[in-house]
Amino acid sequence: MYHPYFRGKQFELLTIREMAEVLAQKKFVPIIEPVKESLGGLNKALRAVCDKNGRAIAIVNPYHGAHRADASVVSDLLKDGYLENPAISAGILLREDMTVEDAIACYDRHRTHHPVFIHHGFVYPKDLAAEIAGGMPAMTNIFVEDQDKILYRKHFAGGKRILVKDGFTSRRNADYPEVEEFSDLHVTFRDRGMDGFGDFLTVGDVYREGGGPAYAVAIHITFIDPERDGVMYIYHFVSDDQTTPTDPAGKFAQALRKLIHKLDSGTSRILETSAIKEFRDLHAKGHFPGLGYVKKLSMKHHIETLADYFD
Repeated sequence: MYHPYFRGKQFELLTIREMAEVLAQKKFVPIIEPVKESLGGLNKALRAVCDKNGRAIAIVNPYHGAHRADASVVSDLLKDGYLENPAISAGILLREDMTVEDAIACYDRHRTHHPVFIHHGFVYPKDLAAEIAGGMPAMTNIFVEDQDKILYRKHFAGGKRILVKDGFTSRRNADYPEVEEFSDLHVTFRDRGMDGFGDFLTVGDVYREGGGPAYAVAIHITFIDPERDGVMYIYHFVSDDQTTPTDPAGKFAQALRKLIHKLDSGTSRILETSAIKEFRDLHAKGHFPGLGYVKKLSMKHHIETLADYFD
């Protein structure tokens, strides 16, 4: 049903490992695009998913990161560790620079890895659909879109279809509003003729190799508003200090105080997840765990909020 799209950085992979049981219980299927040269973290994440009887999709031709030019090591990882395990699928990422021949060749190389197509900018849907109809089994097609492409998706009506949209609008931390709409896809995906949905969690689709100096620190927290048809919104709790790249711990404390104040107001509609309990503990202890850890808690809360919605 829910397909969260992760880039395979350290804290994204840690999130998958720590949430593996929840993901499996709810039949949520993470999509992982490996971007780091070392695949040790990816392997641990996939193992954690398998240990909890879950499922995951590992992209074998990543567009971003260290393996864009040559992703053979990703294919080797699936071949050596997961060839006989249907829980792990090879994701074939279809971008605008690929031809139909490229797509079919990648499919053929991973035919035994339970492949799925992930459409993200591909421009030959009709021709690819004809090739699929000509001999491929019905397969899962995942559509990553920033706008509805109904005509594109109609070409792949024969198999399982998942729609992924980025609900997170990337800005400078200092420029985030207090709250804004995130997504209604968890409510509307069936109305769109989809079998499931996904997003880029509270990170977004914009890929950056490394973070810059923290002139402002922001904590991003999603919530579902039952009085607005169950639409998901996102709070951005931003530090007051924004003029220098120093003191990220102090800036985190400022942002965290705003989160706690909103929680204690009784009007936030934020679900009291295990991640929120960790935020409360950090506030009580006055501890700064690092910005990567903060991002991980935000992603965990997002997954737990959707898990509760589909309870």
